[in-house]
Amino acid sequence: MKIRFMALFTLGLMLTVTLVFSSTPKIEFTEYTLDNGLHVILHEDNTTPNVVVNIMYHVGAKNEHPEKTGFAHFFEHLMFEGSENIDRGEFSEIVEKAGGTLNAFTSFDVTNYYILLPSNQLELGLWMESERMLHPKIDSIGITTQKSVVTEEMKQTRDNRPYGRLVVETISRAFTRHPYKGDVLGLDPHVRNATDEDIAGFHDMFYVPDNAVLVITGDINKDETKKMVEKYFGDIPKGKYEFRRPAKDLEPRRTVEVRDTVYDDIQIPAIIQAYMIPAQGTPDYYAVELLGSVLSEGQSSRLYRRLVDQEEKTLQVMSFPFGLEHPGINLTFAIANMGIDLADVESVFDEEFEKVRTELITEDELQRVRNQKENEIVNSNTTIARRATNLAMYHTMYNNANYINTVLDNYMKVTREDIKRVANEYFRPDNRVVLYWLPRGEAK
Repeated sequence: MKIRFMALFTLGLMLTVTLVFSSTPKIEFTEYTLDNGLHVILHEDNTTPNVVVNIMYHVGAKNEHPEKTGFAHFFEHLMFEGSENIDRGEFSEIVEKAGGTLNAFTSFDVTNYYILLPSNQLELGLWMESERMLHPKIDSIGITTQKSVVTEEMKQTRDNRPYGRLVVETISRAFTRHPYKGDVLGLDPHVRNATDEDIAGFHDMFYVPDNAVLVITGDINKDETKKMVEKYFGDIPKGKYEFRRPAKDLEPRRTVEVRDTVYDDIQIPAIIQAYMIPAQGTPDYYAVELLGSVLSEGQSSRLYRRLVDQEEKTLQVMSFPFGLEHPGINLTFAIANMGIDLADVESVFDEEFEKVRTELITEDELQRVRNQKENEIVNSNTTIARRATNLAMYHTMYNNANYINTVLDNYMKVTREDIKRVANEYFRPDNRVVLYWLPRGEAK
């Protein structure tokens, strides 16, 4: 009777998930490209009187010169300094006075800026973004100011923060040739020693219309919006330089495990295992991501159940991929409980990875992680701001903005056999970096 009940419950849950997803409305949008190469995506949603102006540049830390790192993140800050027609420090103030908000982020692959405004201020947002694309304020005053801001951020969020260098130290060992071996924040001396000409040159190479996508979502009239886009962006010239882009296959296949110890100002030891994985958007990537969910997403996941609940060896545990444009890494990380040897935690890691290499996960586990992924994807499109970012990202990374409507299909196609296959293909001991993260006082 219990088995029959569980079967009926599982079937009911599957039907519910299917109905929820099938009832999710398709996100309609229009896209086109200006003569100068700027790709434009318009998504109309008149449910609230707001608009989002989102512009994404196809430049991140991986596009930097190896001796001049941190420039992409530096520009995330510098682009708020103003422009030829916006006085220094007034960029954010103008948006706030108009009833809006704004922000930006930088990754290894992209830099993104967005402004949320009342819909009657759309033209203001377009003018402001065109201003900082065409002629941002790049001068010695702003550069000096932002150098101080950025290097202080390095200290607070990375260098002087417990476990703050965890990702940096891991990727510097995982990658040997690819620029992913660096850091989005860059090196302090590279930023401090950058000349005004270095920084202006970085802008001229990457912050151009043919290296960007402009996404406008919300309460818009498409015909009127197209006219405004042409007015403010149509006469911005294309870039003059070839974009610096590393080859996707630059990093050789790993065949030997890298093992090391890092000492930090911490009290509780941690362990990191980083496996080399395929690029985001490839079929194997989706299987890798679902495998990470099987291992550590939620209290019923394998690593959480063993290490946190049952054996009480760790305070927390997680396993997740870094979704990158080129092949990246999957990071499995745990903070040990007091008195627990990291070797004991690592043995559990190894046992659980061996299980997924030799045995199929259960049907219930597959359905659970599918449900989790569907919930995540649906929630990621609940606001016009999120939709704008997703449309920009899918166009930039895959040249396919409609991915916003089909991305879930890629996860639903993953089978238990796929998860076992990628576990054997990528989660091999000779394809990983293992770091023991120990208190500085334990250094010999």
